[in-house]
Amino acid sequence: MGKKKYDYKPVPFRGSGFQFKNNYWISPVVFIIFLILWHVGTTIGFISNLVLPKPAEVLIAFHDLYVTGDLYLHVGASLKRLILGWTLGTFFGIILGFSIGLFSLVRAGLAPIVAAIFPVPKIALLPLFIIWFGIGELSKVNIILFGTLFPTIIAVYGAIDNVDRSLIRMGQSFNLSWFSITRKIVFPASLPAILSNFRITAAIAIILIVAAELIAAEKGIGAYVQMAGSLFAIDRLLAGIIILSCLGLIANWLIGFAEKKLLKWRNL
Repeated sequence: MGKKKYDYKPVPFRGSGFQFKNNYWISPVVFIIFLILWHVGTTIGFISNLVLPKPAEVLIAFHDLYVTGDLYLHVGASLKRLILGWTLGTFFGIILGFSIGLFSLVRAGLAPIVAAIFPVPKIALLPLFIIWFGIGELSKVNIILFGTLFPTIIAVYGAIDNVDRSLIRMGQSFNLSWFSITRKIVFPASLPAILSNFRITAAIAIILIVAAELIAAEKGIGAYVQMAGSLFAIDRLLAGIIILSCLGLIANWLIGFAEKKLLKWRNL
């Protein structure tokens, strides 16, 4: 009997089955459509200029900010506070989160405290921070630090708790040390959830810096928004809000870039 011939077909690559396509052109199109609807609505009178000014008026407000140099003044002041407060809050949050996730004694002592303080609105604590640290930079940086600290702690030790225990047992079966299991298994497995939490804490930091600058600041986007609101200058108010949105977009892009670099293994 002759041998049967079989046609073998290669198995398609399945690693990227749930990857999203990078349709970069959609966002600009949606933004342009939104601007057109905004312009048409304010031009024909469907939207009152008292409620929402024309896009051109907001653009003029941006131009005035740029020409006078106030754009760099306010954005620079807010960025310094944001970067310092968010970085410190994230740093200490990661350390405490890993300590709670890896050591049972630390979890028993700190986890209840974190659970008790986390639901407290951090904006409500701003007057207390001003009493403690004054109306200078220290109170603004500390409110951001405090606001980003607890979400980071919870995200980190929650990510550690969700690491597949079979991976840890596999490492133990190969006689890996505790430090090696933590470095080679626990940390990489928890990293996606930790990086995703960065997006949330970045947004929290922007909210808190605006609140802090609304109360006690001469420079910053929050102070600019406060001034525009007190003068009922809606065009300037919207310009400030758009700047805050741009800060959020930049932070989101930077975190997404970090995810692509640090989590290449997810696409294998």
